Order: sequence, then C-alpha cells, then structure tokens
Amino acid sequence: MKHSSPPLTDALKRWEDTTLRSVLERFPERKTHFQTPSDIPVERIYLPERDDTYLQKLGFPGDYPFTRGVQPTMYRGRLWTMRQYAGFGSAAETNRRFHYLLAQGQTGLSVAFDLPTQIGYDADHPLATGEVGKVGVSISSLADMETLLQDIPLNRVSVSMTINAPASILLAMVIGVARKQGVDTRELRGTVQNDILKEYVARGTYIYPPRHSMRLITDLFRYCSRHLPHWNTISISGYHIREAGSTAVQEVAFTLANGMAYVRSARDAGLDVDDFAARLSFFFNAHNNFFEEIAKFRAARRLWARIMREEFGARKPRSLKLRFHTQTGGSTLTAQQPENNIVRVTMQALAAVLGGTQSLHTNSMDEALSLPTEKSVRTALRTQQILAYESGVADTVDPLAGAYFIEYLTDEIERRAAEYIERIEAMGGAVQAVEQGYIQRQIQDAAYRTQQAIESGQEIVVGVNRFRVAEETAPEIMRVDAGAQQAQVAAVQTLKASRDAATVNAWLQRIENAARDDQAELMPLFVAAVQDYVTLGEISDVLRRVFGEYQAPTLL
Repeated sequence: MKHSSPPLTDALKRWEDTTLRSVLERFPERKTHFQTPSDIPVERIYLPERDDTYLQKLGFPGDYPFTRGVQPTMYRGRLWTMRQYAGFGSAAETNRRFHYLLAQGQTGLSVAFDLPTQIGYDADHPLATGEVGKVGVSISSLADMETLLQDIPLNRVSVSMTINAPASILLAMVIGVARKQGVDTRELRGTVQNDILKEYVARGTYIYPPRHSMRLITDLFRYCSRHLPHWNTISISGYHIREAGSTAVQEVAFTLANGMAYVRSARDAGLDVDDFAARLSFFFNAHNNFFEEIAKFRAARRLWARIMREEFGARKPRSLKLRFHTQTGGSTLTAQQPENNIVRVTMQALAAVLGGTQSLHTNSMDEALSLPTEKSVRTALRTQQILAYESGVADTVDPLAGAYFIEYLTDEIERRAAEYIERIEAMGGAVQAVEQGYIQRQIQDAAYRTQQAIESGQEIVVGVNRFRVAEETAPEIMRVDAGAQQAQVAAVQTLKASRDAATVNAWLQRIENAARDDQAELMPLFVAAVQDYVTLGEISDVLRRVFGEYQAPTLL
C-alpha cells in the first residue's frame, strides 16, 4: 500500500478524508491496533502498486462499485451478525432455543416456520395434519407470536423470518408483539424474506399467482418505508436457488434478476427507488468450492451496484449496496460420517466472511439427519466465533483482493451472470422467465449434471462415493415431541372459540374488499386485524378466494 502509484495514493487520501472519516467518527474500530501473533502490523486495506483498472473495478470499501465491501472498515468496525436459524415444535419450545442461543453469544434471531405456516394454513387445518412443528415453529396467531418472542427485547435484538407467501401477516404479528412490549415500531430491526419468485422456481411454498404476490410485496415495501425504517423488507434469496441445484453463476444471475423484478414492481407502483432500495437485502448460499464462493459474493456486489445505478437511476449510495446474509450449504451436508460436515461448514463460513457477508448462519453437523441438537447448534455457533476472534480474518478488509485467481473468478462470474440477466430481461424480466419455465429448466439441468458427476465418481463427496467406512456410530438425534401437534391444534381452536366472532368477520370482510381493489393498501389492515387475533390461515384463505392459487407449469 505504501508504494502505490500517485493516482491511487491521491484516491486513498480522498477516501480516508470522506467515506472512512465519517464512519470512524460514528463507529470506531474494534481495536486501535491490529497485528498478527508475530507483531506484524495489519493495515486496514491493501492496494496494488500500479493503478491499472483498480479504481474502476475494485475501488475502496464502502464506495462504488463496492467490490471490496459495503462498509469502509467492514469487520474491523463490527463483526458480522451471528444469526443461527432455529424453529421447531411449539412457540414455547422455540423460544427456549432462542434464549439458549442468545446466552451462547448469538447476536440475532432467525426464525424457521413449519410447512403449514409457510403456505398459510393454521395448525387446525386438515392439510396441516402431520406437519405441525416438524420443520419449523408453528405460528397461527398473534398469541403464538407473543409466546415465540417472550422476554426478547425487540428494540435490541434483530429478528429475521424465513417466510414468503404470508410474509406480510407474520410481520404484522411481530409489530403487534412490539406494541405490546411498548416498543416503537420505528426501532424494530430485522428482515422478512418475502421473496416469492424463488419459491416458484426452487422451493415451492407459494400460494398466489405471481402478479398478486408482487402486489403484496410492494405493499409491504410501502408500509415499511413509512413505519419501519430499519426493517429489511425483503431478503432476495439465492440460497434456495443453489439448494435446488444451480451453479454459483446461476445463483448470482437469477437472484439479481429477481431483485430487478421487485425494484421494477415497486417503482411501477409509484415508489421512488431511493425510498426503499436501501432496505433491500439478499441471502446467498456458501458451497464447497472455496475460491469460487468468495468471488461470487464480490461479483454479486459489483454487478448489483451497476444495475441499480445504470438501470434504475438510484442516486443514494445506500441504494447501490448489496447487503447479504449467508447460510452454509445445506445440500452439501451428508448423513454419512456427519462429523465431516463440521469441516465443510467451517470452510464455507470462511468463504462467506472473506466474501464480505453482513450476517451468517452456520449449519449444524447433524442437519442431514434431523433437526439439530443443542450440542451441534453450539458447535456451529462456536465455528463462527472462532473465525471471528481467533483466525485474524476480520482484521483487514477484503484480504484476498488483488489475488490473480480471485480477481479472474470475480470478473468471470460477473460476466457470465450478466449474460443470463440479459437473456431474462429480453423475455420481459424474471416474472415472465418464471412463467415460461426458463429459470426452472436451467436449474434442473445444472442439478442433473451435478448428480451425474457424483454418480460417475467424477465429483468426489467424501464419505459418500469415496472414503466410506463399513460401520458408523449413530449420532444423537433430536426428535420433536409427538404431542406438539395436538397441543397446538387445541390452542388454536380454543383461541378461535374465545374471540368476538363479529369483530373477526368484520376484519375479514374489510380485507376481502381491499384485496379486490388493486389500489388499496393491505398491510395496515393486517396489522390491525392480527391484534384482534384474526389468524394467519383466516387471512390467507380470504386472499386465496380473491387472488386464486398458483399452479406450476409442467416442464419437459
């Protein structure tokens, strides 16, 4: 850094005097001096000796094009949020797990909901039978949400919710709990996934057709821009696209194409891009190819900044920043020799940190077998803490910048992802590409090629198609209480019987009337209705009646 060319030296001085200084005045770095165990000083950032295209392609952290990170000091100022995903059984059981994780040093909550909740059914619905509390927590009403968040100060702990089709209703419940706690909703911090497009192509927990789903999303954008300024209104997810079998390039391309669709929809609904773009967030996967994953994150950041500035005319720097959460790759975990998964997760988590993630979930070693035990969850969290406090990777910004291979991969991923986006835009955008089945087919083809490579032995999975053992010790398995479903069904039925029926019916009629009017706002009605304990399933059923249900196309 000390021997850089004059143009770079001048640019460094400008960055230090502007972007960096304004951040350091508000958020000092964690230490006054960073060094290795051998007393070698560690500088904030490192620069090449020659200028070449550095300023155009990399720039400084916190400045366009954000290749090196969205914050000037990155983890020297504040470590990433350690946000372990949790949810199972009843709200009370999950609340106990949340308190355990917070006591172990977790810094943010991430809620997993069961399948009925994800597709808008109460626990007492016939289609919910056998699934209540199985792969996440069951939430049917504000009463459940009150239990889930009991004794968790919502003005100090951020809450992320992996929920999509009924996202607005679940957020309305969080707002209801905050009000009961006496917390100003303007203080709430967190994220609602709210990314329905990837459900159509990769995951399947959709309810309504795309046009109506997009309306719900932009309606939530509008409400939060007025009332929840610190809430991330969507987490545009490449994670599930990758879990469905996409490549890293496709993960970037399809995720950003979906992001463009949301921005365009909000703009078409009359919102100014700079009023909501800063609260968009992203959610990426971290797989096993270490260098490709690091480059993927850097390429996505640079490509999104260019799209927002050139395609949508965003003016504020915050509108150009791609902020993202990372989860290590669930599909990479193996039921065979599950201890090997600790190594996989560590490598993936390190790639996410070196790639500049804002928050991170590390999978537990036993998740290919069952919901994780407390012991395995603690090990997964400790993996993050060891990276943060013992490895030194958080002491300088973007430490692999300038590495020939990393920069080549960053450029190549950006170029190939941009080509996919151009093809999708030529179809009319992501919604049309989903309706035509284009994105689905691309993911399916990539998944097929990967499976062929594994079955042929061309791609090695340790412990699965190579280095197997004859006998394995069965690990401890966590099992959800079989009586949880019956108890949850009984609680929902008791709640419904205790409410004022006329009030509930009045709210449902108002919601139905508003749903039939394309110009009406729905989110304020959801917020008010759930406080009178109108349930998630009741609201979702009204919207089903008005919007209809999506039927996936047959792909050949």
